[in-house]
Amino acid sequence: MHENPRNMTQGQFSFLPPLTDDQIKAQIAYAIKQGFAVSVEFTDDPHPRNTYWEMWCQPMFDTKDPAAVMLEVNECRKTWGANHYIKVQAFDNARWRESVAMSFIVNRPKYEPGLALARQEGPGRSIHYTVHSYATDKPRGERYK
Repeated sequence: MHENPRNMTQGQFSFLPPLTDDQIKAQIAYAIKQGFAVSVEFTDDPHPRNTYWEMWCQPMFDTKDPAAVMLEVNECRKTWGANHYIKVQAFDNARWRESVAMSFIVNRPKYEPGLALARQEGPGRSIHYTVHSYATDKPRGERYK
């Protein structure tokens, strides 16, 4: 059981307990075997529409060793791990375009404040919903303290 029942559910494996480093390395090895380019990204604003996180390093297009990617994951954890989400993405360039084939969270803050769903009623019985991340109620650098 998770420490926090309101974990963010973005990408693959989000409904499972956190992946171990060996499981992360196995997923990276699978991505590399498929010919995907792998990248490491981080954010402190996990809003579902915030799909473009900060890049930790350049995408690793020619990396053939999962240990090299894990090195970057661990360096990102050392720098941002306590208060940020970190994810690994794998891009497939088949069909002449880069698209995300895999994406999974490899690090999350100990406390995840979650999201709020705001309902707005409009003319003619129209109802609009917006999602608000509680994390953004505080300024950058103070969101997960």
